[in-house]
Amino acid sequence: MHTQENLCPEHDRHTSDTDVGRQTLPTDNHLFELADLFKMFSDSTRVRILCALFRQELCVASIAELLEMGQSAISHQLRLLRAAALVKTRREGKSIFYSLDDVHVELIIEMGLQHILEKEGLE
Repeated sequence: MHTQENLCPEHDRHTSDTDVGRQTLPTDNHLFELADLFKMFSDSTRVRILCALFRQELCVASIAELLEMGQSAISHQLRLLRAAALVKTRREGKSIFYSLDDVHVELIIEMGLQHILEKEGLE
C-alpha cells in the first residue's frame, strides 16, 4: 500500500475537507469528457471559427473568406467542432450553414474572453 507523507501539519483536522471534496468532485469519466471539450479550444483556428460564429451562422466559404484561410482547412476544423457538439448545421438547398451549438458555447467563449481582458486590465 502506498503511503503519502503528510505535508500539512494539520492533516487530520482537514479530513472533512477531503470528504467534501470527494463528494463534489465529478466522476473520472465526466472529467475526461471535460478535458476533451477544452482540447477543442486549444487550437487557434477552431477558436477563430467559434468567434466568427458568435453572432451569426455562416457557410464554409464565408468562414474561409473571413479568416483568410482555405475552405478545406475550415471544413476539417468544422468537422472536429461538430463532433464535439460545439457547432451545428442547417441545410438550405445545397448550402450548409454553421452556427454555435447552444448558449453554453457562447458562455464559454464570453467567460474566457472576460478572464483574459480582466487579467490585462481591459475589462
